Amino acid sequence: MPRLTKRQAAALEYIRKQVHASNQQIKEHLQSAFGELSRVTVVRDLGVLIKAGLIQKQGRGRSLTYSETATTPLLSFFNPETYFAKGPDERVLSYPTFNFGIFQEIKNLFSEDELADLHALNAEYREHIKKLPPTVLQKEYERLTIELSWKSSQIEGNTYSLIDTEVLIKDKKEAAGHKKEEAVMILNHKKALDYIFSKTEEFKYLSLRDIENIHALLTGELGVTSGLRKHAVGITGSTWKPLDNEHQIREAMEKMVGVVNDSKDPFIKALAAILFLSYIQPFEDGNKRTARIISDAVLLAHQICPLSFRSVSEADYKKAILLFYEQNSARLFKEIFVSQFEFSVHNYFR
Repeated sequence: MPRLTKRQAAALEYIRKQVHASNQQIKEHLQSAFGELSRVTVVRDLGVLIKAGLIQKQGRGRSLTYSETATTPLLSFFNPETYFAKGPDERVLSYPTFNFGIFQEIKNLFSEDELADLHALNAEYREHIKKLPPTVLQKEYERLTIELSWKSSQIEGNTYSLIDTEVLIKDKKEAAGHKKEEAVMILNHKKALDYIFSKTEEFKYLSLRDIENIHALLTGELGVTSGLRKHAVGITGSTWKPLDNEHQIREAMEKMVGVVNDSKDPFIKALAAILFLSYIQPFEDGNKRTARIISDAVLLAHQICPLSFRSVSEADYKKAILLFYEQNSARLFKEIFVSQFEFSVHNYFR
């Protein structure tokens, strides 16, 4: 993701709001916020945005205007450093509540070139697993299980270290100085991962029952009510409001399952599953955990390398999810998804 200055980010935001903006309009807007600017400085900033693929020129001479290249909110660029410098009550949300219209944008998640690159990379994974002896393949699944159980739990506030997680999963030995619930959370991840590894065909087509089964495995013995939630929930660090009644939640889940199953490419299916499950917040707790495991289940069902998310920071992950909630922008999360897929292909099953 390109790193923009505050002035460049402000120019992009203005162009997004105006749809089409002239050089003079952009200059006047920036001067109102940053003081006197030369035309050369503004042109240079716009050049940075063009080179980054965020805006484009249209027309010539006095008719020249600039517009955002993103054709859908899903691909809109937001600089996370600038965006999250504002507190939750200061940020202006494009979508302060759940947006059912987002399902119509699913086909725009990846370009054809991006999908071709992902499938080419996955061909390496398929070649590697063909050559691995069964015992080595099993050890790689175990390694990924440990690292995903650790990272997924860490994203949810679990304080176990990776080494402690390995000891817990391999030897059933809990780490001293940690709550019992932390060990349960990690072991529940192992149960859920064992399940999807052993039933890959089951997830070629998602069902609400599949999702609820994974959620039950992930939240067992943690005091979380099974099934779709029947009451409102809040989101830490955001004023965005999820759906607040069971009928709409069920409607959204059925819509999500249909959209994922109708999508032709498994990478679109997997990214849509993780984003939409997190967005709908269908359960009392454990939503993002369920989303990560379901996304991997979809990948495995289509012989695609699963993600461990080992090298992503929990802060970056949470910011990407909040941007999707508040602005319906999947751009940052898509970059995390792609980078973590590349990481998995290059670090497991080799």
